[in-house]
Amino acid sequence: MEKHLSHPIFKIVSRIAQQQKVEAFVIGGFVRDIFLHRNSKDVDIVVLGNGPDFATAVGKAINAQVTVFKNFGTAMLRYHDLEVEFVGARKESYRAESRKPIVEDGTLEDDQKRRDFTINAMAIGLSAENYGQLIDPFNGIQHLEQKVMVTPLDPAITFSDDPLRMMRAIRFASQLNFKISDEALKAIATNKERIAIVSKERITDELNKIILSPVPSIGFKYLFDTGLLHLIFPEMVKLYGVEYIKGKGHKDNFYHTLQVLDNVAKVSDDLWLRWAAILHDIAKPATKRFDKKQGWTFHGHEDKGARMVPKIFDKLKLPLNDKMKFVQKLVLLHLRPIVLAKEVVTDSAVRRLLFEAGEDIDALMTLCNADVTTKNEYKIKKYRNNFELVQQKLKDVEEKDQIRNWQPPVSGDDIMTAFNIKAGREVGIIKNQIREAILDGDIPNNRQEALQLMAKLGADLGLKLA
Repeated sequence: MEKHLSHPIFKIVSRIAQQQKVEAFVIGGFVRDIFLHRNSKDVDIVVLGNGPDFATAVGKAINAQVTVFKNFGTAMLRYHDLEVEFVGARKESYRAESRKPIVEDGTLEDDQKRRDFTINAMAIGLSAENYGQLIDPFNGIQHLEQKVMVTPLDPAITFSDDPLRMMRAIRFASQLNFKISDEALKAIATNKERIAIVSKERITDELNKIILSPVPSIGFKYLFDTGLLHLIFPEMVKLYGVEYIKGKGHKDNFYHTLQVLDNVAKVSDDLWLRWAAILHDIAKPATKRFDKKQGWTFHGHEDKGARMVPKIFDKLKLPLNDKMKFVQKLVLLHLRPIVLAKEVVTDSAVRRLLFEAGEDIDALMTLCNADVTTKNEYKIKKYRNNFELVQQKLKDVEEKDQIRNWQPPVSGDDIMTAFNIKAGREVGIIKNQIREAILDGDIPNNRQEALQLMAKLGADLGLKLA
């Protein structure tokens, strides 16, 4: 293992450990990532002694600023490209109402026992007598090879003590494409209600990491099967299931949503585009109706879904800023390119889509492509070909009319000045009709034509130019 300790920080830690006559180890994610062949910029050092005091000595030796977190008994410094955290070896006990542990000094074995998973409990010695030696008491290497998430101790205790570990188990499984052991899965299902003592922010942080994993559906299936999703995101669970009336059923919108999410994940790392995939059909349960002729319908689910987005973001402690508005816009517009792909594409319809989507038109098209989840090869080919036509039309109309992020060439101030009137109903009517005329292609997108139409519209309303 010594060859993996090439960074100078490890020799420095070893030297300070020898000077202070304490033992030190690198533990956790850095060690795990060695075996996963991943670069890690975060290093956790555990010492059999006082972690912050040891960090201070290391900081002095390398002339680095040390930040001490007294409440947690940890300290952190940056050295070259690494962020290094120091903590004293400890054992922990928990109270039922809190995931904050009662901490006591402990041995390395105590410290490894308190770790969440065996793959994160491996350590490498940094003292002179054990430098580069792997210490793996819970078979973390074996579990890495088997691609399975296992807890060092009884998973029921591990998850009850710190319920956030249930989310972390699913997050690691999703990120690494690992399985969760049967015992751990049962323990998550049994202890799922304990998630109530974890803050929404911490839960959503883990949820976002699941969403950003290479195949997010892996994590969501675990969340659903264990019952955690029902507690943290019940709106999504309502998408599950198929209902039949008179032999007619609709698709399972939960698994459809997961497929759309995975499709987006193949082409984009944008968290908020992935959230748009999750929420694009969120209002289908609320808008589901059965029509004797048409079968199942979900009329208006895009509009109701867009109105649901702010409430869901607020509940999950997601940002209520432009990120939320981006997701809301894509949910509202996600059917529009699909409708265009089914019909003869007119310049007018394309202008309207460009106007409403603005800079987010490319993201919208990515979402709409991902929304095609049929297994019918003929339908897939037909949709793909039609989407290509729509995308070419978008490009052609944009080059010709420059509608993206467009504002009409005549403003409300222009109208008020021209007719010497104050803000009111007439201004809104004229402005909207000029915009609609340009979007419909009735007049070109230029100021001169717009001013001429403004004069005519004003005259129709009984207004005179000043």
